Amino acid sequence: MPFKLVVVTPERVVSDEAVDHVVVPGVEGEFGVLPAHETFLSALDAGIVRYDVGGRTQRLAVSAGFAEVTGEHVTVLARTAERVEEIDGERATAARARAEQALQQASVSLEEHARLNAALARAMARLDVLGK
Repeated sequence: MPFKLVVVTPERVVSDEAVDHVVVPGVEGEFGVLPAHETFLSALDAGIVRYDVGGRTQRLAVSAGFAEVTGEHVTVLARTAERVEEIDGERATAARARAEQALQQASVSLEEHARLNAALARAMARLDVLGK
């Protein structure tokens, strides 16, 4: 019995479809959702949203946000979300290298450190979706 998955960013709706199963990167770890799941709300970490549609697994790279789960739907509100065909692997690799290099500098402020960690997590999620 499929349920609805909606993934949205401030700019667009990335996914709006009936799915059989979804796994979301919560801040306390990944969580899976099946039909008739208990209702809850979770903060998201940068990572991969995986979902099954008709026996095929789809993957999206997402950044921080929230997920609302009810028995009938999962709504993911993310700062960014990208399908595999939208990700530029070279750009993601370069972003990961820049963030890793900048994090090694001792003079980075706490605020800059948090920003760089978020950028690194986004790049890693993108590369993970691409299988790199």
